Amino acid sequence: MMFKIEGNTFRSCLLACAMAVASTAALLPATPANAQARVLPDFTDLVDQVGPAVVNIRTVEKVAQGGNNGEMDEEMQEFFRRFFGQPMPGVPRQGPRPNRPQQPQEEERPRGVGSGFILSSDGYVMTNAHVVDGASEVLVTLPDKREFKAKIIGADKRTDVAVVKIDATGLPAVKVGDVSKVRVGEWVMAIGSPFGLENTVTAGIVSAKQRDTGDYLPFIQTDVAINPGNSGGPLINMRGEVIGINSQIYSRSGGFMGISFSIPIDEAIRVSDALRQFGRVSRGRIGVQIDQVTKDVAESIGLGKAQGALVRGVESGSPGEKAGIEPGDIITKFDGKSIEKPSDLPRLVGNTKPGTKSLVTVFRRGSSRDLNVTIAEIEPEKPAKRVADREEPANKPPSAATKSMGLVLSDLTDIQKKEFKVKGGVKIDAATDAAARAGLREGDVILAISNTEIATVKEFEAVLSKSDKSKPVTLLFRRGDWAQYALIRPSR
Repeated sequence: MMFKIEGNTFRSCLLACAMAVASTAALLPATPANAQARVLPDFTDLVDQVGPAVVNIRTVEKVAQGGNNGEMDEEMQEFFRRFFGQPMPGVPRQGPRPNRPQQPQEEERPRGVGSGFILSSDGYVMTNAHVVDGASEVLVTLPDKREFKAKIIGADKRTDVAVVKIDATGLPAVKVGDVSKVRVGEWVMAIGSPFGLENTVTAGIVSAKQRDTGDYLPFIQTDVAINPGNSGGPLINMRGEVIGINSQIYSRSGGFMGISFSIPIDEAIRVSDALRQFGRVSRGRIGVQIDQVTKDVAESIGLGKAQGALVRGVESGSPGEKAGIEPGDIITKFDGKSIEKPSDLPRLVGNTKPGTKSLVTVFRRGSSRDLNVTIAEIEPEKPAKRVADREEPANKPPSAATKSMGLVLSDLTDIQKKEFKVKGGVKIDAATDAAARAGLREGDVILAISNTEIATVKEFEAVLSKSDKSKPVTLLFRRGDWAQYALIRPSR
């Protein structure tokens, strides 16, 4: 069957079909290419905006050198005179020396490289505490290659935040962002000096928020490439604002493995303000030992869901004991703020000014009750002594194998064993090259090497000498109250 369509009618049909196709196309989603063009960010403007405020930080330490070579020469000469009846060959005779102690000499050695960023135009710079800890001199290099000696204003090891000051004005400063607006999945950028390579830019996304890796800080987790040397550099959002300080990495090799942690900038600013005003950070304490509340325990005691902090013990004479807190109590609120997990409590208490009267809500034997507690102060950290001033046991020079690992070690004194709460082990006095890449640093205590416990440097080197040189060496070490493993590949 055939249909005859007149000219005007045919044109009307074509127009109607075209309009229908256009309407349908308008309802279709954008093409993948267009979608990709909208999503992928361009970081070039951010680098131009923030880059001038990011600095490189180098540290130097003074190390005592032995000054008794002359005494050793005299002892050898006396040995030759007694047993061979003649002076030591090749050594000229020397007259009598005055009886005075030899003065030890100090040698300056490069200690490490890190990053930082300018907080204010008058020269205040923020970085990590571990970047400047133990340094006798701090050198700050700006992107325009100007270099300044910096003064350490203060460092807080508990949060790993430090502030240094350089003598300069009119400097470009960073903009501080709002951490509460950070969203998981958003793009972020880091600028720093990984492995000493200045002004290196890396980018990624926020992987998680409120990540618990310590008592006082809920970290921002990202997949931005962060390596040794990036420490202290800024984490930047797409608005060019600093939202964190790059501080830690998770690594089995010392290099980037897709997980890095940044200190939230609001916490860092609070710490830096205290350091600039008082030189230290004052924190509160109530003197209780806490643990997690399991689901089974919560259900069995009538708490309902697993929340709060279970009190395992109360220190004698502490604010907690005076307020009536008992072992077995579950602290569910502090000053009206809910305690969802145990780590919430030390953060809230720590951020409370000592001397403040606070309200603690505890769940005890089926019911809740409010207790008034007066916050005490955590004992301030004692400033670390310079390396030259420490009382260290005498150790022979490190073996070639230990040097190849980038380690300088010393035996622990009895006092240090009590301080570190260990029975044995050796202390790291310096960690460079392979050791630094593995994440080791000065002050760590090595407890075992290749699954063998060691108590002295001599034992460490004995085990190391028998290890397979073609395979990485496993070290069990302790940092603070935490023990962890490191895999170290000696330099060849």
